[in-house]
Amino acid sequence: MGVTLLTSCESQVPPNVVNYWPKAGITYEIFVQSFFDTNGDGIGDLNGVTQKLDYVSDLGANAIWLMPIMPSPSYHKYDVTDYKAIHPDYGTLEDFKNLLEEAHKRDLKVVIDLIINHTSSEHPWFLESKKGRDNPYRDYYVWAQKDTIADFIEKKKVTLDSDNIRQWHDPGDGEDFYYGFFYGGMPDLNFDNEQVRKEIFEIGKFWLEEIGVDGFRLDAAKHIYPDERAKDNHEFWKEFRSEMTKINPDLYLVGEVYDQKEVVAPFLPGLPALFNFDFHYTLIESLNKEDGKLLVDKEKSVLDYYERITSDFIDATISSNHDQPRLLNELKSDQAKYKQAIAILMSMPGAPYLYYGEEIGMLGLKPDEHIREPFLWERQAEDKGRATWIKPIYSTDSTVTPLAIQMKDESSYFHHYQELIHLRNSTPALAIGSLEKSTENYPKSIMAFNRVLGDQNLMVIHNVGKKPVQLPIPSDFQTVVYELGSVKWKGNELSLGKNASVVLSK
Repeated sequence: MGVTLLTSCESQVPPNVVNYWPKAGITYEIFVQSFFDTNGDGIGDLNGVTQKLDYVSDLGANAIWLMPIMPSPSYHKYDVTDYKAIHPDYGTLEDFKNLLEEAHKRDLKVVIDLIINHTSSEHPWFLESKKGRDNPYRDYYVWAQKDTIADFIEKKKVTLDSDNIRQWHDPGDGEDFYYGFFYGGMPDLNFDNEQVRKEIFEIGKFWLEEIGVDGFRLDAAKHIYPDERAKDNHEFWKEFRSEMTKINPDLYLVGEVYDQKEVVAPFLPGLPALFNFDFHYTLIESLNKEDGKLLVDKEKSVLDYYERITSDFIDATISSNHDQPRLLNELKSDQAKYKQAIAILMSMPGAPYLYYGEEIGMLGLKPDEHIREPFLWERQAEDKGRATWIKPIYSTDSTVTPLAIQMKDESSYFHHYQELIHLRNSTPALAIGSLEKSTENYPKSIMAFNRVLGDQNLMVIHNVGKKPVQLPIPSDFQTVVYELGSVKWKGNELSLGKNASVVLSK
């Protein structure tokens, strides 16, 4: 029997690259503050993102998601004070329009964070609202008299997406309290107020119609209304989608609904793309427990569950993001696991998101500031654009190899990520094929599945364990499309070493 080798690890990338966004394309998440600084103030800016669009495009991404860019009193900017402006540290609306124009020239879409569950406590609406019960803006937020909510002020349970245990906050008079799910600096808007909904729709229309963004990432989408009003949440997002698609029928919406699939799925009619947090956690669990069956079973169950609600959905898969410890930390700095993690992400269904810096192996642990440390473009002495707003603890020149050096090393994380992204973008079945679970009785450490699209049938096998495994391979799967790590053939038997992967075709 002869084995045909099309590509191998660190091999040439097929030329027929296709843009599968949004259904299965790749989005690159950027924290502007830490990305690239063009004016020397130590803070990344929009012009810095514009300067690095060629880099993002060459990496193989199809879109960028910009974490909050609107004025805010905090470094993270998830507490907005002006929904129709750019934070002055980041630049101006003209800078953003230029970024948008340059991105579109490169066939890159631009998605921005839209935070509408709450505002900053310094937003003009809230400053008016807390002036008194008769203020016209009072009802823009959720207020209650202290004696009516005394039993609930500190009774909130710790949830998946907030460890805050205080939900009602005193503005200073000790009588009326306002509701803030995340903390007192982020008062929740009152979406029972029709005028609030109109304000939010106008904000969305401004960014779509006057500025021209391609879509929104909707922060805290589960919390427009309290959890016990889940149906109201679902209905709001359907209304929001309807209003926004009047402006742009091709609008992209991706929601952050941090929960199990049974809670997430009903949001799909309003938010056609939803982040798959189960994928993130199960990917890490599979690699650290050396259990290959976990992720395939989990992903298949999620996709099948979503299909029962609507076939019009986008599974936004992630291996990491700005709220989670950096992936390399989660995998205990095991380089083989780390390289295999992206191989798994790119061989699974979905529309993958990549968090900036993962492609160079950046590190980071809580608190969140240190998951969002500055990108390392070159050695620090030569790095003119490296942000300095924070002193990094985890991602330094001594722990992370800067991009410029990795670009010269064919075995680097950067080239590994780039190769796998381009492989996915040039292999239709890997991008948009169905997921078929393997029926073979493979050992526990084997993650095996097929990706099928028309006549293209790919067998994907990942050994997530430390020990080599020998596997019998069907005689009709003899062409190696991709391999990672130690992959050896002996007749119809395949040997996969520690964290080795292979993609086979007929």
